Amino acid sequence: MTPTTNIREWPFRLRPPQILAIGFALVIALGTTLLALPVASETGQPVSIVDALFTATSATCVTGLNTVDTPTTFSLFGEIVIVLLIQTGGLGFLTLSTMVALLLGKRITLKERLLMQEALNQLTVEGVVRLTKYVLTFTFICEGLGALLLGLRFSRDMPLGQAFYFGIFHAVSAFCNAGFSLFSANLMDYRGDLLVNLVITTLIILGGLGFSVVADIYTKRSWQRLSLHSKVVLTTTFWLIVLGTILFMALEYTNPLSLAPLPLNEKLLASYFQAVTPRTAGFNTLNIGALRPVTLFLLIILMFIGASPGSTGGGIKTSTFTTIAVAVWSIIQGKYDIEIFGRRLPRGMVLKALAVAAVSMMLVVTVTGVLLITEQKEMEIVLFETVSAFGTVGLSAGLTPQLTVAGKLLITATMYSGRVGPLTLAFAIAQRLGRQGIKHYPEEGVIIG
Repeated sequence: MTPTTNIREWPFRLRPPQILAIGFALVIALGTTLLALPVASETGQPVSIVDALFTATSATCVTGLNTVDTPTTFSLFGEIVIVLLIQTGGLGFLTLSTMVALLLGKRITLKERLLMQEALNQLTVEGVVRLTKYVLTFTFICEGLGALLLGLRFSRDMPLGQAFYFGIFHAVSAFCNAGFSLFSANLMDYRGDLLVNLVITTLIILGGLGFSVVADIYTKRSWQRLSLHSKVVLTTTFWLIVLGTILFMALEYTNPLSLAPLPLNEKLLASYFQAVTPRTAGFNTLNIGALRPVTLFLLIILMFIGASPGSTGGGIKTSTFTTIAVAVWSIIQGKYDIEIFGRRLPRGMVLKALAVAAVSMMLVVTVTGVLLITEQKEMEIVLFETVSAFGTVGLSAGLTPQLTVAGKLLITATMYSGRVGPLTLAFAIAQRLGRQGIKHYPEEGVIIG
């Protein structure tokens, strides 16, 4: 029995997943209100409520898709609202509220610990307060160093104050895997800049590993002593980046609209950058709309897998993907037990992974089908945009700025679902089930395959 089942009196009879879903919705509503104000607009003319809602959702859900150009549409006030929404969405409003409570010396109650367990995607409630402290410390160290390095680099292209403001904005956006940029061309002008590329990708990777993995590495400091979850996340992340870089370079090497005109070192750097960003960041140094369809398909796969549990990223998560892959391979080999790194995975965990992937695929298929009707665009472009929204990635092949009002609202809902989590959202809106009269039905098989 999990600790959650022992708690009967939640505020307004809400369970932790429901509180998380409603909390994100309230943050989005506040962000929408602020971004719709005239002071948030560069011209003094407020943006439409639909564009304000889309931008607030994209920032809070750390996606990065834009229906309007951020630097030319929003004022300094609007940009500050966006970066605060990114930070809130990346860390989670519960983590930030816990930080305030700790600073005020407030005791963290069991209910609050259970909420934190859900927000940080932990298996147990034990150690969640300590993990929250790790999360906050690690986040501000990474973002601070990233902002310093980026600020120093940007100071070569703009005044010092503006350079460090840009550095802070992009460091927060990268670590939180948001992909928002204050450059209209995103980071395409820095395609060959080694420092910018390495700082941004390092922040993306660190933010996408998952805070429990980072804490595990810090405390254990030995591969043998790491938890199974950490080993799975680190191994999967490494191979997705390596294989993604190799395949991207191979597929785009002769494309005159992407890698072909670049020298070899820029080809490799751009391929590495584009292999990392689908792990749900959304920055780009190449024109995504100019990539070949097969390359877009590769990015779709990477975006669907996404980052790792308990991180700032989205997708079905690396551990989910690996769990399913290992389960399938075990079945092919005729094994009953599902084993990895000398450990046996619980079958209930495999079923949960399959449920997450199935619900996610159904969501992507449904949204893609509706968008094909409302937008009348090519299949691969619509699918790319849908997966980018679901995985809270933010990469766009050019469809987002052209979306109809119906398309904007649908993508907004998809970003929200992708950030909250398809399974969590399903639990949040489902009615509480009563006691079942029958515990187990008679067992009978069906023919598979």
